[in-house]
Amino acid sequence: MDVKKVNERLTAAGQSHLLQFIEDVGEQERAELLRDLGGMDLQEINGFFHNAMKVSDHIKQEKVDERMEAVPREVLGSVTRDRDRLKDWEKEGLHRISQSKVAVLLLAGGQGTRLGVSYPKGMYDVGLPSHKTLFQIQAERILKLQRLADERFKTKCSVPWYIMTSGRTMDSTKEFFARHNYFGLKKENVIFFQQGMLPAMDYEGKIILEGKGKISMAPDGNGGLYRALGSQHIVDDMERREIGYIHVYCVDNILVKVADPTFIGFCVQKGADCGAKVVEKTNPTEPVGVVCRVDGRYQVVEYSEITLATAEKRSPDGRLMFNAGNIANHFFTLPFLRDVVNIYEPQLQHHVAQKKIPYVDMQGRLIKPDKPNGIKMEKFVFDIFQFAKTFVVYEVLREDEFSPLKNADSQNGKDNPTTARHALMSLHHRWVLTAGGHFIDENGTRVPAIPSLKDLTDLPIKCEISPLVSYGGEGLESIVKGREFHPTLIIDETGVHELVKNGI
Repeated sequence: MDVKKVNERLTAAGQSHLLQFIEDVGEQERAELLRDLGGMDLQEINGFFHNAMKVSDHIKQEKVDERMEAVPREVLGSVTRDRDRLKDWEKEGLHRISQSKVAVLLLAGGQGTRLGVSYPKGMYDVGLPSHKTLFQIQAERILKLQRLADERFKTKCSVPWYIMTSGRTMDSTKEFFARHNYFGLKKENVIFFQQGMLPAMDYEGKIILEGKGKISMAPDGNGGLYRALGSQHIVDDMERREIGYIHVYCVDNILVKVADPTFIGFCVQKGADCGAKVVEKTNPTEPVGVVCRVDGRYQVVEYSEITLATAEKRSPDGRLMFNAGNIANHFFTLPFLRDVVNIYEPQLQHHVAQKKIPYVDMQGRLIKPDKPNGIKMEKFVFDIFQFAKTFVVYEVLREDEFSPLKNADSQNGKDNPTTARHALMSLHHRWVLTAGGHFIDENGTRVPAIPSLKDLTDLPIKCEISPLVSYGGEGLESIVKGREFHPTLIIDETGVHELVKNGI
């Protein structure tokens, strides 16, 4: 790559500082820098910056309270309020799965930095008795779902799994899946693709150097999904496979019901082209975005965009008025997704995230700032709700379906490996009780079905059920009904195991 030509392009875009140390770096680093710069559309990036800053300033000045409406009941499905419909929705979803019409799209994210690890979050072991990783748990849920659909409709179906990684995690993710033989899934049905990257910029719109020959790059947000789906021909692959419906979710939720047939069936029966799964927000100050209508169009409104008075508003039934907590768990039809990729994606605005970004100063020294010094630009996966013709919302129970893994155990005691592990074991404990099983302590006394709340440090019963045995609590009666178990209880495809302290 010709330095002179690159410099001309940089100068025209006001980014000529990126070559200020070009004579100080080695041949390989120099070649990589020139290659990276050659692949960038600098004018487009400058446009992204100016638009993002304009939108950011507008959002800061304006609260959306007056323009918000709660999700109306007619577009809402609920596991608690629509119990009589659940079996019907589940059958519909399983039928679509049995026809190989459903695909799963995983937002696998970047490295688990906040967890204190340098590898992808999906490879994390939260300390379950089985020591399964998030990737394995999710893969086994897909396997079980395929089997359930095949048994019910006497078919041989497949649920393709599209996994979006970041640039830094692609190789390690692919290698991990290959090493574990794709956890029993067919290799051709596990498709990896990479989200885009954008340079970090200072507040003046200058691209930041994190080394003398290295640009500071960051993933373009989970909404970068739509651009990647087009540029890497993923939508084309879905069309080739005759997929009709796509379930999108984030890797960090240990309780996620991958390709949840009830959610899919609900969306299909409602004739929706786009749907969001939500959990009820019960605390007004919980910092979670809510799904609602603004100026008649659906979107997610972040906690910071509304006043406390609006967050605290309640409906006549006592629930928070704006209570549809977003958990990054969505349904799309393929025609809608194709339109998003081909028509709507360029209309999406970047959001601004202010960050502390390490940079090289004029003398070439690496500086690690102690306060935000620049921005990373990102799009959000939910930004496309506004384009849906028929949008629906499906409300599920948090304790059954949402426990995200974001922080290390040493941090604030929330959304960490311990809370994720406890959430899954608590769910499996409830499955055993519902199926007619019981737990006994070391004295042979039955453990109460409802744990005592007097001691908030009470730990859940140690109980883990393999997804290969049960996807959502089904099929356990023949294994546990009328039986008593000592913790730790593991139920997997090889049988029932009670682990005691001194061995098995």
